[in-house]
Amino acid sequence: MSLTGDIAATWRRPRRVMRKLLDMGQREDRALFFLMLACGLIFVSQWPVLSRQAFLDPSVPLEARIGGALFAWILWMPIFAYILAAISHLLAMPFGGKGSWYSARLALFWSMLCATPAWLLYGLVSGFIGPGPAQTATGAILAVVFLGFWTIALREAETYTGVEQPQ
Repeated sequence: MSLTGDIAATWRRPRRVMRKLLDMGQREDRALFFLMLACGLIFVSQWPVLSRQAFLDPSVPLEARIGGALFAWILWMPIFAYILAAISHLLAMPFGGKGSWYSARLALFWSMLCATPAWLLYGLVSGFIGPGPAQTATGAILAVVFLGFWTIALREAETYTGVEQPQ
């Protein structure tokens, strides 16, 4: 299935899609692609709110705000995501986690990518409507979606023992 098809399928059956990704084998390039695409899309989702902030406070120009967000999302967030994935794997080990470092990374990176539609919606609401109940509600939806995807994917990754071999 295509990448967008897998993302849409994750919104319906996240466990099945995560199992399919794990069955494809360990491919660090794939995991890194998921992470960088997610960070790029989340960076783009920040543009409406950055534009709003620049309009309301012109002391910091839009270009400077976008540059700061680019630095944060494209340089620092990938490093933080690798650390967060390692911590999540370490925390799963005492609870019987049998996955690998790679599966923990894949779970986090895939969850970030699958939550990007919610990020994009949150960015639009924050930029066009601004602070208020709509922004709070979309932020809550974003948090629930991401944490839900990550929890399910990490659980699947930590119970994954390899591709089932026919006997």
